[in-house]
Amino acid sequence: MPRVIFKCPYLKSGDTAHKENLVSYIATRDGVQKMVIRNKNLPATKKQEQLITQILNEFPDTKNLFEYEDYLENKTLENASEFITNALEHNLDVVVKKENYVDYIANRPRVEKISSHGLFNGGSDKIILSKVAKEVSEHEGNVWLPIISLRREEAIRTEFDNAERWKDYLSSYAPTIAESLKIPLEEFRWYAAFHDENHHPHIHMICYCENARHGFLDKKGIAKIKSGLVSGIFKQEMIAIYAEQTKRRDTLKAESKKVIEQLFMKISAGEMQTAAIEKMLAELSENLECTQGKRVYGYLPPRTKKLVDDITDELAKEPSIAHAYKLWCEMRSEITASYRDTPEPIFPLSQQKEFKSIKNHIIYEADRLAKGEIILTEIDEMEQLDESSVQEETIADSSFLEPIDTEEEIGMEENNSPYVKWTEEYKQARVFLFGDADHEPDFECALELLQAESQNGNMLAVFDLGRMYADGLGMEIDTEKAQRYYKQALDGLLFLENKKPCKYLEYRIGKMYAQGHGTEQDYELAAEWFQKSAKENYKYAEYSLGGLFYRGQGVEQSYEKAFELYLRSAKQGFPYAYFEVAKMFRDGIGTEKDKEQSTHHFEKAYLGFVALEKQNHDDKIQYRLGWILQNGIGTEKDVPKAKEYFEKSAKLGNPFACYSLAKLILTEDNLTTEELQTALKYLQTASDSGNELAQYSLAKLYYKGEHLEHNLTKAVELFSLSAEQGNEWAAYSLGKIYLNEESCRDIQKAVNWLSQSAEKQNQFSQYQLGKLYLAGEQIPKDTQKAVFYLSASVEQGNQFAGYILGKLYLMGKDVPKDKETAIKWFTLSAEQGNEYAQFFLDNIDRWKELSVSFAVTRLMHHMSQIFENNQPSQKSVVSLKIDSKRMRKLREKKLAQGHKQDDHEQRLEY
Repeated sequence: MPRVIFKCPYLKSGDTAHKENLVSYIATRDGVQKMVIRNKNLPATKKQEQLITQILNEFPDTKNLFEYEDYLENKTLENASEFITNALEHNLDVVVKKENYVDYIANRPRVEKISSHGLFNGGSDKIILSKVAKEVSEHEGNVWLPIISLRREEAIRTEFDNAERWKDYLSSYAPTIAESLKIPLEEFRWYAAFHDENHHPHIHMICYCENARHGFLDKKGIAKIKSGLVSGIFKQEMIAIYAEQTKRRDTLKAESKKVIEQLFMKISAGEMQTAAIEKMLAELSENLECTQGKRVYGYLPPRTKKLVDDITDELAKEPSIAHAYKLWCEMRSEITASYRDTPEPIFPLSQQKEFKSIKNHIIYEADRLAKGEIILTEIDEMEQLDESSVQEETIADSSFLEPIDTEEEIGMEENNSPYVKWTEEYKQARVFLFGDADHEPDFECALELLQAESQNGNMLAVFDLGRMYADGLGMEIDTEKAQRYYKQALDGLLFLENKKPCKYLEYRIGKMYAQGHGTEQDYELAAEWFQKSAKENYKYAEYSLGGLFYRGQGVEQSYEKAFELYLRSAKQGFPYAYFEVAKMFRDGIGTEKDKEQSTHHFEKAYLGFVALEKQNHDDKIQYRLGWILQNGIGTEKDVPKAKEYFEKSAKLGNPFACYSLAKLILTEDNLTTEELQTALKYLQTASDSGNELAQYSLAKLYYKGEHLEHNLTKAVELFSLSAEQGNEWAAYSLGKIYLNEESCRDIQKAVNWLSQSAEKQNQFSQYQLGKLYLAGEQIPKDTQKAVFYLSASVEQGNQFAGYILGKLYLMGKDVPKDKETAIKWFTLSAEQGNEYAQFFLDNIDRWKELSVSFAVTRLMHHMSQIFENNQPSQKSVVSLKIDSKRMRKLREKKLAQGHKQDDHEQRLEY
């Protein structure tokens, strides 16, 4: 029996059918209940048995109810009454009018009443029963009447045994029901009531669309609602099932890979025994030569379809493929058994609709053989690679705390005029803002003290108020107010500097122009102010100016000048400068490589950061220390200590720390639901702040359906936000989505995003573009561009690009045939680990005779891929919602933080 009983009858407009004896039973149900309570263990009466027989004849599907199962096991008065009652309830669409149905589910015995009746919906407004009844009865379209039933013990264990729990759950699940009913969410209306039955409590719902022409429920929609109910209600139990399925899926992947390796070895040794398949494939190839129209299974004549089916089933006889199919069926049954009334049938592979793409792939291979074409990629494992594995870890935040070494008082010649001073009150406000060894941050007290200081004219306090509103520290993010405070602070600093030049003020003004705080971002002006301050050997200005020279922002790019400025700052004991100098010594950028000096400066940087953090519990220092300890740079690796620093920094709203902490938690083993929720919350916070890495990581979770329910729309939104900030991996992901996802396929967008990523030397994007231009199927064929991108990809270490180039020149297709050039590319690919390139090197003079065998191998591989990709979907165990308004404000947030749309944080590689 399924764990959840779900039925969804519907009423058509004007449907007034009656069945007198059944309605009569409902009308006298109270009396029957009393009898059952007194005599519940007595045998069922003759009248009950007759009524049950009549119900089963009228409504055969009632045999699938939990109550009928109970009745068959023990035919007592109570069980008979429970079955009769619930059988009727599951068919009230037949026995009552629409308005009567609303009143019945709201007022029947044992309904759990929320006010004067039991009806509820997702809103908080009071529901007037007569109004709803009139609405439903006068509705001109269909009205669906979902019924959801659970066993009593499972309802108690999962806490779905009360109306409030169901109200909360159905409010969040309503979009899925609406989607399954093909009803736009904004037009979807629903009501429900919880009936707390003794044996099997259940929910009655009323669903309809405001637009009477909309709404349709098919078998797929019913299955989707059922599977979602099981995953939502039993999510804790499903975790264990999904964990076991993950193990099986990993086993399946490993076995599939072994199959392909073994097949390849057999081909190489001349031992491949696929004569029957090869014969049928050759026959199909001949048939297709004489076939008009599309080369798609659905358009082929019956005889050719039969041949495709036979090839599919012959392929399925391969022991490893047969084992994979058996494993797939078992995993599928484990999930569907929770909501199906009957066991999942096992069909021959050719009749399994989830694997219909196998048939079209067989046709594709046969058609290519008929045309005398050689496929450019035998087994392209590119899509199985985790591109994140080749991403270099970077420290994303190059900003640092503001200097606190100015104790001089600047200004204060007149009351309430602008001034800059680290007063005791301001220092106390900073303690409240950042916390210290003895105190947690207290944003409310910080705000109060900073407001008092700002009213006195202290521009330092005014600036910090801007930061609180920009970062949402103790309040909602308010970008407009943040920029007003920043502008007030900048105007005050310019006023003071004009009266009396000061290196500290010059540096602070330069920072505000560099970050766009209170003004348009202007690197040239920032560089001018930094240069004024750096002439006075101000270490903070030297470091910041060095960064502009390193990146070529506002000045002509010069690694040598950057190194000089970083070194000047480092010699004054500034740990951030030590860190940059260490990297440049290590990489030989702007100076000669010097491993000893690199190690020395990394160690000095770490010790300097530790000392700074003790003086000032700044989130930027805490993030930097966490990153250093996580990666073991300049000190021993210490992940637990790194996590502590990330947590401290994240509490202060540091988006880089939020991102790093989330990533750290998500890599831990045996995550609890609470830990997972914490990680996702931090990742969401970092994403909302405009952090491109967090946006990319969150997008991947939504796209892959890992930890979060699969949501392609949100994934695309987040990938786009990240790619707009220059993230090559987000651009690559968007390219793949627009290339492969049917629901949003857009080849031009795909090419645009892949090109943006390829310009940043992303080997995966270069490889994809090379394949697209070479195939000429989705975009105009351009062999010259194809060779350009594939060659660039090879230079980045892509073995598959070299393999394609080798075959291209070996065949002489669209390029001059050149055996030596082919050998060059095959050799590069083989050196990068490509076994197929090595195979061609070993068989360079007999590759044509292997075409059919390779076609069979590709089909085997394609089948193994389908088994991996068609595993029963794992529903999310955590729900994370993104407010669309917040999504629209992410770009505004980025501007409030002082960045233009095309400005990016310095990405510093260690």
